[in-house]
Amino acid sequence: MSKKDTATQIAGRINKRNPDAANFKKAPNPQSSEFVQPHTLSHHLPTPGITPPWPFQNVGSWMVDMEDNIEAWRAGMKLWRAEHLIRIGYDDSEYRREELLWSQRNFIHVQMMVEDRYFYDPVAGEYTIDKYLDDLIARYGGIDSVLLWYIYPNIGIDNRNQIDLASDLPGGIEALKKVVSDFQARGVKVFLPTMPWDNGTRDSGVPDWKEITELAAVVKADGINGDTYFAVPRAFREASDATGHPVVFQPETTPLADDHIMWNNQSWGKLTTTAVPGVSKLKWIEPRHMVNVENRWGRDRTDDLQYIFFNGVGYVAWENIWGIWNQLTPRAGETLRRISKIYRKFAEHLVTQDWEPYSTTLQYGVFATAFPIDGTTLWTIISRNEYELSGDHLAAIYCEGRRYFDLWNGVEITPRIENGEAIITLNIEAEGYGCILSVDEGVVIEALTEFLTEMRNMAEVPLQSLSNVWQSLQQEIVPIESTKPTDEAPAGMVLIPAGKFDFRVNGIEVEGYTWDGVDFQYPWEKSPRRYHQHRMELDAFYIDRNLVTNADYLEFIEATGYYPTDDQNYLQDWQDGRPRTGWDNKPVTWVSLEDCRAYAAWAGKRLPHEWEWQYAAQGIDGRIFPWGNDWDDNAVPRMERGRDMLPPEDVGLHPEGASPFGVMDLVGHVWQWTDEFTDEHTRAASLRGGSSYIPTTSHWYFPQAYQLDQHGKYLLMAPGKDRAGLLGFRCVVDTQNS
Repeated sequence: MSKKDTATQIAGRINKRNPDAANFKKAPNPQSSEFVQPHTLSHHLPTPGITPPWPFQNVGSWMVDMEDNIEAWRAGMKLWRAEHLIRIGYDDSEYRREELLWSQRNFIHVQMMVEDRYFYDPVAGEYTIDKYLDDLIARYGGIDSVLLWYIYPNIGIDNRNQIDLASDLPGGIEALKKVVSDFQARGVKVFLPTMPWDNGTRDSGVPDWKEITELAAVVKADGINGDTYFAVPRAFREASDATGHPVVFQPETTPLADDHIMWNNQSWGKLTTTAVPGVSKLKWIEPRHMVNVENRWGRDRTDDLQYIFFNGVGYVAWENIWGIWNQLTPRAGETLRRISKIYRKFAEHLVTQDWEPYSTTLQYGVFATAFPIDGTTLWTIISRNEYELSGDHLAAIYCEGRRYFDLWNGVEITPRIENGEAIITLNIEAEGYGCILSVDEGVVIEALTEFLTEMRNMAEVPLQSLSNVWQSLQQEIVPIESTKPTDEAPAGMVLIPAGKFDFRVNGIEVEGYTWDGVDFQYPWEKSPRRYHQHRMELDAFYIDRNLVTNADYLEFIEATGYYPTDDQNYLQDWQDGRPRTGWDNKPVTWVSLEDCRAYAAWAGKRLPHEWEWQYAAQGIDGRIFPWGNDWDDNAVPRMERGRDMLPPEDVGLHPEGASPFGVMDLVGHVWQWTDEFTDEHTRAASLRGGSSYIPTTSHWYFPQAYQLDQHGKYLLMAPGKDRAGLLGFRCVVDTQNS
């Protein structure tokens, strides 16, 4: 482009090539409030034409009504960036630290639930990191980093805090250290989480920033993710450096103040779904700042992947969301594989200060970004069209001896040279991608031939030929074997007569909305869902009038010598292998689902199905609580809302709370185990009744299910982590007529 070209001449040239540019909205003055205000709290820069006038704002128009031109808009953005860095007193030293440089290549990041069955095998009692990583490589090319998530949504079932839950992973902190090392051996960096909202569980007396950075130093983690943080505070940076093991910080969302990126080398970001792709604000301010776009509930990932490719930013390939499986479709997975392969090969291009969004394109609805560095330029190209496009796509300044490569399809190409410009012709799929590399004469790209071969082999399979249909993951309920039937009520048990019962219940997970795949899938349902209703004809059965007590459980141990292989937290509140003095009649807690099943088998009993528990609590009139439809403080133990969890009360102290059949302590005492559900990735149990411990300060804690039409979904990993301070059980026996 000649220096003599005026803005008007440039605009005219672009307009002739690209109808998108015909009516671009005039770029706002970078010094005016019109420019600053729209993006002060936004993840994106003010994008030309991103909000077309009514009635087109929901149609997907990308007519960019701009009186000047894209070059003028981009020049204004560069001026704004230079001044903005001055105004925030920008210091880029954190981006030059050798030990933190890896964050600039952390393209594909994943939040991983430790309860994922691909990560831990509860039967073998071992971590299966290779299985987990190999699956991701097979489906979308693998990851660069993993966030180990072991806190929410189970936190709050008792008063264990976020650091306690790290210690409760199978094998404890030493095993966690080995897990981190095993990921790193596979080239994957590891983040640990921190939650500023966890102020209702046990108070350790140590500030969050000191506690989590010390844990990261002990296990040699690489980064810390700040859940709900707009920016991880500087206190974390200082605390981490003081440990001698500095880590990368990654807030969950875009910093409210841009100066926070001076010590937050990464952040999660939100995408735009407009037809004109938005420009990542933090990427523009500091190209070395790694933004990983997160869209956890997205099912069609097309907008996500086109946005990241246009901006040259990373992705949070999050599929197991609090035990709800939201997998990448085959098309999305293969798209991410190809994007990440280009990213990893040309990582240095993606951090150049000279990157230029909205490079000149020649087709309607096609957008490109140029990343020039050291005699080469990488163009990432996306088509927002729902149809295939063939023909001229890109125009670039031509220099003698310059070579061009179609990286997306893995071939060298020869552009058409006109008026000193290289006109590049491509075929781009519907909602597809392109990637061009120009290389000046004398510049060598290491192993380029091998890379092109790999890309060419992948391109043989069109993305549009792969399914983009999302389906929920099927669950199965774990069978409960019937007991030996009896026609006499065993001691301490109540007869629940046969009857017709309307089983109405809903999950109270904090997240997941009412989408397919949330909560549980009962045998009569075709997929998991939050709301359940089913007319049932139940046989008669016997159920324990009271919860199983410490004295009951001690009898079992003395008779059988039972001791679990995984003894983490087992009967944690006992002393010297026995209940504490005066605790005999309290419900036994700190017992896993496996412990309860072992007790029940010894006693000739079984755990109740959830609908049996609810029928015994509710009868047939649909009441909200066992005693009626209005809450009664006298019907339940005293509720504890402090950070110190009180021991459970003795059983049977609240006869006002009995069910229509005389069953006691069904609500508000201790949570009670019922059914277990499994799918390919998750195990979870339906817990009933709620407990007397209610941690406050946050709505993220495990929610209470006091109403009889509610249940809690409790994610299962291993007995040691599953056991909880206010989680007990009662048993059932089948009748002769069952």
